[in-house]
Amino acid sequence: MTPDVPAPAAHHEELRDRAVALRRQGLSRRRIRDHLKIGNNDLLNRLLRGEPPPDWTRRPNAKDAQRTRARELRRAGLTYDEIELELGVSKGSVSLWVRDLPKPPPRRDRQEQARLAATKRWEHEAALRETERRRTTAAAHDEIGELTDRELFLIGVGLYWSEGAKSKPYRRRERVVFVNSDPGMIKVFLAWLDLLGVARDRLRFTVMIHEYAEVATAEEFWAREVGIDRHQLLKTTLKKHNPKTVRKNTGENYRGCLTVGVLQGADLYRRIEGWWCGIVGAAPRPD
Repeated sequence: MTPDVPAPAAHHEELRDRAVALRRQGLSRRRIRDHLKIGNNDLLNRLLRGEPPPDWTRRPNAKDAQRTRARELRRAGLTYDEIELELGVSKGSVSLWVRDLPKPPPRRDRQEQARLAATKRWEHEAALRETERRRTTAAAHDEIGELTDRELFLIGVGLYWSEGAKSKPYRRRERVVFVNSDPGMIKVFLAWLDLLGVARDRLRFTVMIHEYAEVATAEEFWAREVGIDRHQLLKTTLKKHNPKTVRKNTGENYRGCLTVGVLQGADLYRRIEGWWCGIVGAAPRPD
């Protein structure tokens, strides 16, 4: 093919108009060259100068959709950090895509921002305190080791005298009755009774719980804790609910209390009272 001969100005304008028209119809550069019988790319470039290529020739950008979404979120008032989290892109990309948009007005006033900042600081402090609490508790747990019989004996006396039923001078009722909501306290108390040689067939168990709670679930729980069948429990004592009282011990973890009574326990009660008086008398006096 022979090189193209430069055309007169009028012919050049006519050729440009035809080339632009074909381009706007969506033809490719190759088809325009073939249609106009142009074999020189430089000439074609001059004819199409300033005319944008059709959309179908643009290479798709994988981030175009993310850029569009980022701009939508920015207009909706989201911060750079929130857009970064929403789209999973870098903050630099977010800034590049939306920096020409006006900064959205603050969604919270200064008082609310201060309150939220204080809440975050407290949550951080609470997490640190919880970590320290767990560390201290674990270290203290390891300090106990194995209990001797005498240690368990003294613990049991103090445990009963602080939590168990006590006879009054104006109302003599020498009974051994222990009530608690802590399964650990019940466990230690039963171990103490075993140490004293109190047979398990002398024990009677009763659940005490508010009437709004799951009674059957609580009964199953306490029966498992003390190693008996549910039907061996005495009739559950239901406490009437006072609507004026705001109770926090509710929900699925609320199991009420367990009462442990010892049959024919008058003699044991008197011994417990004597043991406690002995502990008080043996305790060193403050200087």
